[in-house]
Amino acid sequence: MMRAMGLKTLIVGSRGTIAGTVYGTIVVLASVTAGAKSYEEHPWQLTAIVGTTVLVLWVAHVYSHGLGRSLEAGRRLTVGELAAIARAEFSIPLAAVLPMALLALGALDVLRERTAVWLALAVGVATLTAQGVRYAHLEQLRRAGTLIAVSVNLALGLAIVALKTFVAH
Repeated sequence: MMRAMGLKTLIVGSRGTIAGTVYGTIVVLASVTAGAKSYEEHPWQLTAIVGTTVLVLWVAHVYSHGLGRSLEAGRRLTVGELAAIARAEFSIPLAAVLPMALLALGALDVLRERTAVWLALAVGVATLTAQGVRYAHLEQLRRAGTLIAVSVNLALGLAIVALKTFVAH
């Protein structure tokens, strides 16, 4: 799968991966936020829940796109066509890799579990910010447009982090 995407596209992304990266990051942030308090004594479970949630929603995303394309085409999709949709949407689970690695470091006691959770959330917010900048660059937005694109992504990420803070207290 990596060969089909290209290593540079996998790491840096492309025009087509911004939406999936934003969606995957929001799923990760929401999953960490929802589970952090409940699983603070069981960091591996939090890591597993985040990964499972992202994978389930990715499969659902691929499946629903497949249904839509099947209806548009008026026929069942081939396995190759469904695999192409899965590859195109691979940025969704890819968005979970770094936050889950941080959570795993917390589970391994390399980081304090609480620190790992906050770092995973910070990476998510930074990812949303970077995707706002990428979007603005690709769309050749001026400063005001860039500010709006970044602000919307940043506000969404920070709202989820604020929810975590609220739920934790």
